[in-house]
Amino acid sequence: MPVSVSVGPFAVIDAGVKIGEGCVIGPHVHLTGETKLGKRNIIHGGAVIGDAPQDLNYKGEPTRLRIGDDNIFREHVTLHRSNSLEEDTIIGSHNFFMADSHVGHNAVVGDHTILANGALVGGHAVIGDGVFLSSNCGIHQFVRIGTLAMMQGNSGVSQDVPPFTMVVFGMNKMCGLNTVGLRRAGFTSEQRSELKACYKRVFMEGGNIGQVVKQALEESPGEKAQEMLEFIAASTRGVCSHASRKR
Repeated sequence: MPVSVSVGPFAVIDAGVKIGEGCVIGPHVHLTGETKLGKRNIIHGGAVIGDAPQDLNYKGEPTRLRIGDDNIFREHVTLHRSNSLEEDTIIGSHNFFMADSHVGHNAVVGDHTILANGALVGGHAVIGDGVFLSSNCGIHQFVRIGTLAMMQGNSGVSQDVPPFTMVVFGMNKMCGLNTVGLRRAGFTSEQRSELKACYKRVFMEGGNIGQVVKQALEESPGEKAQEMLEFIAASTRGVCSHASRKR
């Protein structure tokens, strides 16, 4: 362990854990499993990082959790290692996990995401860069959340959330684009206008979504609109629908 690492009282660090330079481990933290932390991660009191997956088929294999740099894990955050040797649970860099948030086994979390208090990410889920999950959101296993998407508090999804969109309270319902997030990320007015038109065409004008997306992709959309369309086209679980549209 590098000499620059700070470890608080009553913390437990098991043998398989590797900790990068500048990390701060708070009191009563438990780091376990084959867990590797990058540099300058801050872990607050009571967090449990790298414990066994909550999977009845798991048989005690030395599975892994990989964490990048400059993350903040607040009180009682839980991150579970993967359930098989073929995959890792992966956490990127510059993320903020607020108190009591959870990431399940084999999940992948990108960079610059925020998980507010009590946000729950199921196993095998994929969380894109810049995603904001508000308090008490629920993400079903295997769901994908696209880049810069946002979920309002107490909302839940069992279907994929396209990039740049906003999920509202309830289940699998969107209300449009994450406009504030797009502005903060430096999207131009032209990019935002194209995304708005793309969202309206796919989710609000009716018709078969698969056919609409295919036709829109054939029209050489801009980079960001193409990212949204390709995400939808690649979905195997289906995507969330606009709140006013009958499912």
